[in-house]
Amino acid sequence: MKKILVVDDEFDLLTTWRLVLQMEGYQVVTASNGLLALESVRANPPDLIITDWMMPTMDGLALCRALASDDTLSQIPVVLSSAAARIPDVSHPRLESHRKPLSIDSLIEIVTRLIGPA
Repeated sequence: MKKILVVDDEFDLLTTWRLVLQMEGYQVVTASNGLLALESVRANPPDLIITDWMMPTMDGLALCRALASDDTLSQIPVVLSSAAARIPDVSHPRLESHRKPLSIDSLIEIVTRLIGPA
């Protein structure tokens, strides 16, 4: 089963995306900030990471930079989402940026395109 890590400090969005992706057949783990996400990725790498940009402790940009600096973890596709009008450039070989809010249909399309169906 393909595993997705969803990272967001907004509990309602985190819960919604987790439930939607589980209903699509993916295994989903969650984290409320980039530091917890990085610990999770290092312990058990997922097939895809979906992360918010602005979060406490470690934001999504810092998470992407940390992942990009590791030869193995840099190969995990990352979807960086934000409500900000402009997301700063960050160097990561498999990064996609998307504006929030993402519709459920858009989320599923992005996930399926990046890692295939569950």
